[in-house]
Amino acid sequence: QVQLVESGGGLVQAGGSLRLSCVASGSIFSINRMGWYRVPPGKQRELVAVFSSGTTSNYADSVKGRFTISRDNAKNTWYLQMNSLKPEDTGVYYCHALLRTSRLNYRDYDYWGQGTRVTVSS
Repeated sequence: QVQLVESGGGLVQAGGSLRLSCVASGSIFSINRMGWYRVPPGKQRELVAVFSSGTTSNYADSVKGRFTISRDNAKNTWYLQMNSLKPEDTGVYYCHALLRTSRLNYRDYDYWGQGTRVTVSS
């Protein structure tokens, strides 16, 4: 069983900062992809930032230069530092992982956190 637990959401004024954390626990052999998605009010889920293979990171155009994804592999933890927040960054943020649960099982499995709400006031 694998669990992803997010923390760090909250209410902040425009221009402020928040740092989200995601901790993965359970039967984890390797995490091959880790990232953050969000669901803005009334909209579809969208990619915010992701580590794909190795150290390659990708960002949504709307957050480039303001958000930074980082990770601590030893702790199976990744972060999203969000600076210069805007009201349009408001939404529920979910961490996501594509991971292997066993050395003997080569299949990748998708896991999602429970979501943490970020509200940016103008």
